[in-house]
Amino acid sequence: MKILVIGGGGREHALVWKLRQSPRAEEIFCAPGNAGTGTLARNLAITDHEALAEFAFEENIGLTVVGPDNALAGGIVDLFQGKGLRIFGPARSAARFEWSKIFAKDFMKRHEIPTAAFGHFSASEEAHRFCQGMRYPVVLKADGLAFGKGVVIAENSDAAAKSIYRMMDRGQFGEAGRGIVIEEFLQGTECSLHALLDGRNFLLLPGAQDYKQVFDGGLGPNTGGMGAFSPSPLLTAEMEERVRREILEPFMAGIRAEGITYQGVLYPGLMMTPAGPKVLEFNSRFGDPETQVLLPRLRTDLVDLLEAAIDGKLDQCNPEWSEMAAVCVVIASAGYPGPCETGREIFGLDKVDPDILVFHAGTALRGGSVVSAGGRVLGITALGADFEAARRRAYQAVSQIQFEGAHYRTDIAAGVDKWKSA
Repeated sequence: MKILVIGGGGREHALVWKLRQSPRAEEIFCAPGNAGTGTLARNLAITDHEALAEFAFEENIGLTVVGPDNALAGGIVDLFQGKGLRIFGPARSAARFEWSKIFAKDFMKRHEIPTAAFGHFSASEEAHRFCQGMRYPVVLKADGLAFGKGVVIAENSDAAAKSIYRMMDRGQFGEAGRGIVIEEFLQGTECSLHALLDGRNFLLLPGAQDYKQVFDGGLGPNTGGMGAFSPSPLLTAEMEERVRREILEPFMAGIRAEGITYQGVLYPGLMMTPAGPKVLEFNSRFGDPETQVLLPRLRTDLVDLLEAAIDGKLDQCNPEWSEMAAVCVVIASAGYPGPCETGREIFGLDKVDPDILVFHAGTALRGGSVVSAGGRVLGITALGADFEAARRRAYQAVSQIQFEGAHYRTDIAAGVDKWKSA
């Protein structure tokens, strides 16, 4: 079959890479893609949803896979389905769990899914009053999509007041920040969980952990993710059972009770607290960079799994996963997550060991050279017998790649093997 992947980041490069391994994949297209996807698929300079649906219809695309959250929020799944096209991803009404944090938090409260205590506001005066009674630090979140940057941890009341002003009065995140959620700061360690949903069943994927802050040691502002590893040592068999019982099963019961049909990826970000797992947020697509460490460990045909989700047959699937550890290190442009320097020629890609996976994110071709074209530029993923081996191989590859202003964290997956055995 012909397959179309929507998006142009590292997640989409990883999806294209994995989908191409399927014997059922005749030809793959990626819209808009990047310099990396262009080596595996035919990139399309199309972003308009109507034009993409027209292309899919005319080219007889058998499966479309949606990567980014903004496409889901824009209703691309509804559009394709309305034209009789097969597409993987939740409809806009189901993707609301990601594009409205207020909706998601209220849903969790209604269905007793463990999460941080919170309030939500559409007026800055109310938000300021709420903060006066909070214990610090507190977390402020823009209601809508903000490219992974709409979360601020305020250490004191002055920082909270400034963040409310920037989000709600100055319009730092535009429409996404017209409403905000303010919640208690949870103590614990974060874990990224992914599940495929087919409307009736869910299939839990292995855990992963990512690194949100831009600098080593969890310092600096939030980003879309500076690296990841899988599997997560936090997701023991006992903890997985708790996640199923306390989060995923109540979620499924809740959407059934509210008449929400959800087919696609559900990616809850979890905080593993002393009291157990609590949901930080719900996402409606594959995580980035978590996808870059999950898919290299998947031995099963990804096309089969995605089609099972579309057809309501996930209960018939039992995917196989590698026991190896996977580590991904993101190389970013100077200035990220703020205004970035782009257009810098990237050197050393040809020196990387062929066994290392180089997933392109913000890259483009210019005169035959690969150049930076975004904040997160590359995700370097390595597999190893343990985390230290995978980490060593990933950073060795990172050291071979250069472009002006490149920066990355040096502590991705550091000490995880000791943590796992503790």
